[in-house]
Amino acid sequence: MKVELCAASIEAIQLAKKTGIDRIELCQNLEQGGTTPSKGLIEYALESGVETHVLIRPRPGGFQYTSDEVGIMLRNINGCKSIGVEGVVVGALSKDGLICEDTIGLMRDEAKDLELTFHRAFDDTIEFEKSLDCLIRLGVDRVLSSGLADNVESGMQVLSQMKTYAKGRIQIMPGGGVNPSNINTIQKQVTPDAIHFSGTKMELLDPTSMFSQNTLKVDENLVLSLLNELL
Repeated sequence: MKVELCAASIEAIQLAKKTGIDRIELCQNLEQGGTTPSKGLIEYALESGVETHVLIRPRPGGFQYTSDEVGIMLRNINGCKSIGVEGVVVGALSKDGLICEDTIGLMRDEAKDLELTFHRAFDDTIEFEKSLDCLIRLGVDRVLSSGLADNVESGMQVLSQMKTYAKGRIQIMPGGGVNPSNINTIQKQVTPDAIHFSGTKMELLDPTSMFSQNTLKVDENLVLSLLNELL
């Protein structure tokens, strides 16, 4: 089972390297669910030697995109490919709550040999079987999901059903609320191909500045606790 850290900072990249985590999903603005990181941060992650998969998401909010937004995402995928990332993390839905096949097909074509992960937009779909069939048909490598629920604990049963239904045709990677108290249960009940967590805590950044901000900051002790609980 692979371990993936959702990394949205220099500190998280460094911690992933230090602890030997298998790969990172690199993003920024984690407080808004994550958006595409800067080229500079991507290059920093690559130079650190950590296997880097980049989130392709142009804005916060839902996952129905305009043609202009899709064009921007395709440009970002091309840029990631040109500087040597191992994979990209994408998602797009249609108005009826299904995978937007046309958009994901374009992304698969643009990504070429890069690994393709479909992110938690999956949890906004209405039938996991239909959604998995679509992603398998499109050649997506893995899906990040909390089992069509707000968090992995609520979606545990569906995640287990997804793993059984997938039959090895697509990787199932639980994420969303993974913590030291439930990571063993996830491993036992779901037997996932990978597991995804951020290991962050909310912290007030630069409290003496008039521009101070609450931010999700990676916590080394929490990450180590999660890793220590792995079977």
